[in-house]
Amino acid sequence: MTPTPVEAVVFDWGGTLADFVALEMIDVWTLAGRHLAPGREAEVAQRLCAVEARFWERTAGECRSATLAELVAEASADLGLDVGEAVLEEAAVRHLDAWTPHIRHAGDARVTLATLRERGLRLGLLSNTHWPRAFHERFLERDGLVELLDARLYTSEMAHLKPHPSVFEHALEALGVDDPRTAVFVGDRPYDDVWGAKRAGLRGVLVANDHAPAWDVTPDATITSLSELPGVLDAWS
Repeated sequence: MTPTPVEAVVFDWGGTLADFVALEMIDVWTLAGRHLAPGREAEVAQRLCAVEARFWERTAGECRSATLAELVAEASADLGLDVGEAVLEEAAVRHLDAWTPHIRHAGDARVTLATLRERGLRLGLLSNTHWPRAFHERFLERDGLVELLDARLYTSEMAHLKPHPSVFEHALEALGVDDPRTAVFVGDRPYDDVWGAKRAGLRGVLVANDHAPAWDVTPDATITSLSELPGVLDAWS
């Protein structure tokens, strides 16, 4: 049987193009909590952690997306805090500031993307995130990845999260791909990334790790680093 040629590759961001960062969420939410309610930062940070945890749990259910500002507003409402939009926005910025020093892209991300671009493949990014586009883009620009990605999609701007089929459909549409069988999704999460992609008709490549929950799905290929991906695509050709 002749394999379907690959026309496009879509990448997950955190844990795939960007290195996985193991941070204590209570720490990264503390600055936001301090800004929302001085003197109650511990209580507020705990509530923010709980709201964020509920957000990620949606991937196993309704897959409803949300923005960072909406999560901060939800936690504030839960605690009965009377704060205005400006305070909510500043608290969200403080949260992002706590993440900034820790964000690094994989050492082989740029060369891998460049190699695939040289082969004429269309490349995209599809990230489950509540962060705003601008926060992601600053790091992609810093590390020279923006010009290598033809489309960059963030679920904070969409109605759903992975593994909802619609987000994969949006990615294919953005890349001008009509047949999902000609596209490959690369990600580090067996459920959100591989299972979601395969259900939407794409091939799924798993970036092996020890931090993502297991799921009963068989990837079309498994790699331990992005630099292995061109070889996988060669084998399929």
